[in-house]
Amino acid sequence: MTTIAIVGAGKGLGLAVAERFAREGFAVALVSRNQDRLDELAASLREQGHRAAGFAANVRDGNSLRRALEQATEQLGPIEVLQYSPLPAKEYMRPVLETTAEDLVGPIEFSVYGSVNAVRQVLPGMRAIGHGTILFVNGGSAVRPGARVTGTSVAFAGESAYAQLLHDAVRDEDVHVGQLIIPFGIDDGQDDHSGASIAERLWSIHTERGDFRTYAEPLPE
Repeated sequence: MTTIAIVGAGKGLGLAVAERFAREGFAVALVSRNQDRLDELAASLREQGHRAAGFAANVRDGNSLRRALEQATEQLGPIEVLQYSPLPAKEYMRPVLETTAEDLVGPIEFSVYGSVNAVRQVLPGMRAIGHGTILFVNGGSAVRPGARVTGTSVAFAGESAYAQLLHDAVRDEDVHVGQLIIPFGIDDGQDDHSGASIAERLWSIHTERGDFRTYAEPLPE
């Protein structure tokens, strides 16, 4: 059995993705900052008959993130799929003329350094088993910067560039890197915007291994 590690797991999209992949036989490693919440999510998955456990880590702390992913591998099995989708903090979203250099430290550590640390921890294992998938989930500011969300616009652009370069570097090793852009809110009442619907899109990216970037819905004009 192999594992999907969801960095930024919560009761919305993270849980929906966990349930979707678990139905296909994956063990589930849930990673976020709050161990109590992770334990609750893992318990709900185990009640459904799935293997799951939570591993607390702060994506801005490389050591804690690497340790969490290492523990997940030891406890649940090799990580075949990594999803990097932590939810940015509200303070990362300031208007451009109010944003200082110091304001960009957090977003960049969160989106760029965190994703690089996660990938470098799991990629050797994917190479060892001969295949893998790395999923990046971002909002629309990753491809269309927004003047009112400067921190995420800058940081998501860096994350996107890293993900694209990674895609090109490992595609001949049967490791697929895909980015899903979600330009709308999740679970806002529309069926196509539900966590389950987005989880299905991510499952398709994993199985179909198509282009690098996929849009859950076209960006608004």
